[in-house]
Amino acid sequence: MDVIERRSVFALAMVYLFRMLGLFLIMPVISVAADGLDGADAALIGAAIGIYGFTQASLQIPMGMISDRVGRKPVILFGLVLFALGSVICANADSITTLIIGRAIQGAGAIASTLMALLSDVTKEQNRTKAMAMVGISIGASFMLSLILGPILFEWLALSGLFYLSFAFSLMGMALVYWVVPNVTQHAFRRDTTPSKVALGAVLKDSGLRFLNISIFLLHGSLTALFVAIPTMLIARYDLALGQHSILYLIIMAAAFVAMLPLIIAAEGRGKMKQVLTLVILVLGLTTLVMEWAQQLWLFALAVCFFFVAFNTLEATLPSVVSKLAPVGYRGTAMGVFSTHQFMGAFVGGAGGGWLLQQTSVEVLFSVIGGLWLLWAVVSAKQPAPRQLGSMAFSIAAHSEADVAHLKQQLMSIQGVEDMQIFTDEQTAYLKVDKKQLDKEALQRIAPQVK
Repeated sequence: MDVIERRSVFALAMVYLFRMLGLFLIMPVISVAADGLDGADAALIGAAIGIYGFTQASLQIPMGMISDRVGRKPVILFGLVLFALGSVICANADSITTLIIGRAIQGAGAIASTLMALLSDVTKEQNRTKAMAMVGISIGASFMLSLILGPILFEWLALSGLFYLSFAFSLMGMALVYWVVPNVTQHAFRRDTTPSKVALGAVLKDSGLRFLNISIFLLHGSLTALFVAIPTMLIARYDLALGQHSILYLIIMAAAFVAMLPLIIAAEGRGKMKQVLTLVILVLGLTTLVMEWAQQLWLFALAVCFFFVAFNTLEATLPSVVSKLAPVGYRGTAMGVFSTHQFMGAFVGGAGGGWLLQQTSVEVLFSVIGGLWLLWAVVSAKQPAPRQLGSMAFSIAAHSEADVAHLKQQLMSIQGVEDMQIFTDEQTAYLKVDKKQLDKEALQRIAPQVK
């Protein structure tokens, strides 16, 4: 990457980090902190936790498509303004209804797909995977930091202070987008990062992608549902003050991060993706059931730690499998649908988990979540193992139909090229390749720009 690319990627990764921190900082404290608001009960607190997911899921693909017409930066800045407005409403909320409205407006600033499109605009093809990895790291870091910092900051700032901090994060994000990320006057429609209506039907009908979409829906649904109950449980069952939760989460998340690395290596490096997915799905179910009846804090903490080993492993590997199974040239559409399921899962988990806790008990909530994961482990075991394919994209100079047809014939004759699409509107060829079998020298003879 050159200096401008590095600066742009860093700035966009920080925007992701700030925005996700603003959404997640309240998760480890809100079930306790919001209890004193007018009209608050478990069902409405759960809705407050998850409602951002509904507006985010509903608007992120449309906003990404709008950015193709009006520009990336205006859409991102507008989304950050909505996020700032929602944060101020939440900071001044004296009722649970107002808090829910504010959280919904926070989520309406649905800029995830637009940020990825802008990332595509400001980076070269050969650097895009590296850039996306940096953004992925910032997203994962934001969640871990939120669990660790949320209880500490709440002790210092109270709930309103956390939301004012989110407001400050949105202002910092605006400054980074406006002054640090370069202006792009022409937006190439890049199907690898931008959703396309043309491919939406194929993505939704694909059974392999459907399994992954439901998996991420369940993953984030179970997380938000559990955090409707976990902070209160730590106080009531284990007599652990809210300010001490940060220490517990720090130990748990550090151990979980280290423990997940061998699983990711086995899945990605040794071709054991199916086995790892099934194993961690099973672990999610079993650890949730252990949390339900654990009477000792150390046992509960151990169960939560293994839950996050499984959670982090799924969170890291599912997008990779989506990328492998996505229709060639339409990874952006597949990832858009995947992210929509993720956010909708957060909404259903928060609202549904809160309702279940309100109507029944903590034990029933944990039993339902654990049971769903055990059933899903059976479904996972029956899924075909995903092939270890990679994606490649490069610019082309072909213009006429004859040029395109000749290039297609040349590319498909190369060993290791499994599928391909050429789009003349963006002058780009997209390949699905088996990198272990790929004849890279033959590919570089046709496309020297491939590194």
